[in-house]
Amino acid sequence: MAKQQDDSTEAQPVLVNEARMTSTVTFRDTLYTSRTIILPDGRTLAVAKAVVSVDSADDVALKCLKAHAEFEPLKE
Repeated sequence: MAKQQDDSTEAQPVLVNEARMTSTVTFRDTLYTSRTIILPDGRTLAVAKAVVSVDSADDVALKCLKAHAEFEPLKE
């Protein structure tokens, strides 16, 4: 009698997340080491240890941080 083959050990297809990979942009706060920034759309950004990071696709946050002289982009 032939033994049934167990198919559970076969390689399963790997699902790849096709979401866009985004990076972060980091800014140094030259005035404060800790504060909360309120964006024009009502969201908040937290500055901690004089640093704030935002998603590179977040146009509202980037525009706000770049518009103020007290924030300078850090080289990564």
